[in-house]
Amino acid sequence: MYVPESFKENRIPVLHDLIRSAGLATLVSMTADGLIASHAPLMLDPEPAPYGRLIGHLAKANPHVRAADRSVPTLAIFHGPDGYITPSYYAAKREHGKVVPTWNYTAIHAYGTLEVIDDPAGLHEIVRRLTDRHETPRAQPWALSDAPDDYVNGMLRGIVGFALTITRLEGKVKMSQNRPATDHAGVIGGLQADGHAELAQAVARATQAP
Repeated sequence: MYVPESFKENRIPVLHDLIRSAGLATLVSMTADGLIASHAPLMLDPEPAPYGRLIGHLAKANPHVRAADRSVPTLAIFHGPDGYITPSYYAAKREHGKVVPTWNYTAIHAYGTLEVIDDPAGLHEIVRRLTDRHETPRAQPWALSDAPDDYVNGMLRGIVGFALTITRLEGKVKMSQNRPATDHAGVIGGLQADGHAELAQAVARATQAP
């Protein structure tokens, strides 16, 4: 991934937080027949240090995990808030007009090796943990134990779990850090006025970061 210095994010705790907040990943692997990509919600374990590992599952009918070439790293791509930035947000537009549109976004690339997890206990634990992660914030969380055991066991037979131990982690947070302070303020105010509160908050966090 091309990462100019002003957009580089290499602090592991920050990258881990961005992965957790994104949730869904695009998983890309090389196979004997070429590249294959799948989309899956993943959870992050901080161990083994320094980067941790990603855990998830795919449908058993999906050839991705079993066909992946284990001699070549798999790539998991996570995205954060993103959106179009109009030059009209910039104070510089009114000052001299030398501005162009851009796109703000966050991207995290996690590279590593895949390990298949297909034992019933391991699969049950993956599904339980993923469920708990997303249900816990709800007022009345649904739990895997709410469904009949025979039904859950039948569903587990239709999936294959996997773990990706991260060997390289890259982060790019492109949130107007390369613009003057007056343009930062213009971007944040403009996004808020246009109803893009999440992206406005992301720009504010990035431009205020040490």
